[in-house]
Amino acid sequence: MDAHSCLDVAAFAEAYGMSELQDMADDFVLRHFEEVAATLKFQDLPAEKLKTYLHSNCLCVASELPVLKAVISWIGANPRRRVKEARELLATIHFPLMTFKEFKEVKAVTTWPKVSTEDLYDSLLEEFCSSNFNVHTDFRTYLPKEALVLAGGERITEDFDKRTPCTEIWFSNSFRNHVGLMKRVEWRLLGDLPEKPRFSHSVGVIRGNLYVVGGRHYYGKTDTMKCTYRYNPMQNSWQKLADMQERRGSFALVVLDERIYAIGGDKDSEANVESVEVYCPSTDSWSYVHPLDQPLSGHAASVWNGKIFISGGFDCRYQCLVSMLLYHPDKGTTYLADMSQNRAQHCMETFQDCLYVAGGVSDAGGQVVDQLACEFYDPVSDFWAAIMPMSVPHVSAASAVLEGKIYIIGGYCQEDYSDMKRVHRYDPATQCWENMCGTPGPTTYIAACVLPIPPHLRQL
Repeated sequence: MDAHSCLDVAAFAEAYGMSELQDMADDFVLRHFEEVAATLKFQDLPAEKLKTYLHSNCLCVASELPVLKAVISWIGANPRRRVKEARELLATIHFPLMTFKEFKEVKAVTTWPKVSTEDLYDSLLEEFCSSNFNVHTDFRTYLPKEALVLAGGERITEDFDKRTPCTEIWFSNSFRNHVGLMKRVEWRLLGDLPEKPRFSHSVGVIRGNLYVVGGRHYYGKTDTMKCTYRYNPMQNSWQKLADMQERRGSFALVVLDERIYAIGGDKDSEANVESVEVYCPSTDSWSYVHPLDQPLSGHAASVWNGKIFISGGFDCRYQCLVSMLLYHPDKGTTYLADMSQNRAQHCMETFQDCLYVAGGVSDAGGQVVDQLACEFYDPVSDFWAAIMPMSVPHVSAASAVLEGKIYIIGGYCQEDYSDMKRVHRYDPATQCWENMCGTPGPTTYIAACVLPIPPHLRQL
């Protein structure tokens, strides 16, 4: 299914009562609305169907401009008959969120014949200029199919006296477009981690279940953990699983072929490990696989095309590395092209055919400093290239990819050790970072993933 065929599929499914196929096609239209609205098929859409799409909270648009353009394009395909639908369609647009420049842009490219449109433009302009704007209540809500989930971490106490580990689990229920470039995430509390609070842990997802592995529950040398838990969001239930062979914090975790790989990390604040373990859900067991060729902590790992890639991290002397490794559970590590700059405590995520690294710290002149530079790796050509740098530090942040965009969540600033209570989102299509406003609770050493959330928890 693509932007050119989805409307035909939706119409076919509706005509023959194929509800699952219709839901799938309608969902595709909503998630790819801007692409679909640019096709000729869109101009043949029945008015009632268009209204249904425009009223949906699953309508995915970057701003109100593409919605207004889509409405005007649809009316413009047959203005004499469709202008009567204009007011009802235009009522779905959040005009207070538009800038006057955007409004003028639409008017400039519209080439309707003068058939009752002058009055329409006058009323549009009047509504645009007279709308009572409230920054707290005027926004467009978008409900993704899945949610970002944040687990554990630590926060500074209200009196700034100390840091405390946390048990909270949060999820992103919806995204809100406010005026201009302002965007927010609506966070909701999902529950709490079992047993103890934890930070510097890792999470993974298999078949819609959340796995929480390792980490630390406090700051002593013996407070590193090896326990594993599985959370079923549909049943809201936790299950304790087999422990890892070793205690691990600040390690990397990936899921490959429905198995979990725990890679490197540290046993305490002074001892990195080179071991790698794999968890098999069917046998509920952890077993060792080929170790790394050196101890690592604060590194990042991600999967592309069935292969595990590992970037940066601290070596046994706690110096930041520039390395990019290809790891095989039976053969060990193969060195690939180095990153342009060293980094540790960073994030790495795979999107389409590239791996993106962002955030962390870097060695510079014998000092550890915030790393703002970002880059991506092309595994086919074994080549790194720079992307837009971040505007603020994100050290030991969490990351995840949701609907084609890379989220960097929380962390701290190495320069003054202040919490970075921000979420930034990178869009590979525009090659730009967006500020998604604040984190909901714990900020540093959190772990993130993308998870399906039960519908009853996502009611607006």
